[in-house]
Amino acid sequence: MTVEELLEIPDCRLIEPSFADLIDDCWTAVLLGMEAGEGRLLLDEEEYPLALAVRGSSGWYAGTFLFRAPTREVIERFEEVGGDIYQEAREAWLSAVREYYSTAICRDVLPAMEDLPPDRPGKIRSLIGEVFGERGGTSCLDCCCGSGVGTAALRACGMRPLAYDNDPALLSLGLTRRRLLPAETICIDARDATRFIAPVPLGVALMAGEIYSHNAGLWQAIIAELLALTDRALITVGTEPEVRMVSAWCAEEGRSVETFENERDSLYDRWCCIAGR
Repeated sequence: MTVEELLEIPDCRLIEPSFADLIDDCWTAVLLGMEAGEGRLLLDEEEYPLALAVRGSSGWYAGTFLFRAPTREVIERFEEVGGDIYQEAREAWLSAVREYYSTAICRDVLPAMEDLPPDRPGKIRSLIGEVFGERGGTSCLDCCCGSGVGTAALRACGMRPLAYDNDPALLSLGLTRRRLLPAETICIDARDATRFIAPVPLGVALMAGEIYSHNAGLWQAIIAELLALTDRALITVGTEPEVRMVSAWCAEEGRSVETFENERDSLYDRWCCIAGR
């Protein structure tokens, strides 16, 4: 279901400009400062506030408290303006919010040029099947998903993917081509992934890099976040020096590490690192 359907408000807009902005307390202050003649409060299963929507002269706006705490003033504001209280599962609201911002990317951002060789999806499905085996229904993160070739492969293998990347143009391409689905996609900095994503059993980071000395710290932080969210992760890179760096970072995080050369493709995903708890 969508944000509009869950709140029963046609044309409801979220005040936060992007998914990444959902952690910023400043948007609570913006919401509280808006004129309002009516409100709607959305609670989760534990009766914790998920969102407050207010109606002003320019329509309905909602702020969401998925990743920041609602203040006492939020409840006071709702009591002041009055209105209806709704209740919904937290995961349903989270899925609707992901869809809201992904749909905006697809609508507003020009897609990147197609970057997918025709034979790569099959090669990735084969690799994932070899590494993870039969994992139907298992949740799996696609870290730095790009245009979603890994996400589509995970879905084809029967897994439940959640994809994230900070490049809106690549996400727009993947959403347009349906490799990415709006409710399963978020645009965030992968170095902040633990602020937005709950732990799941599996994760992939396909063709991480290119990793050089000048950007190694960035990729180490990205991979550390992926490891913090998963029990077992597959990380692929293009060269042997890169996989040596990645395996060392995984070992520093206390993970068991296995590396191997993937002969399916001479260019993509050539070297693989499997990091487990």
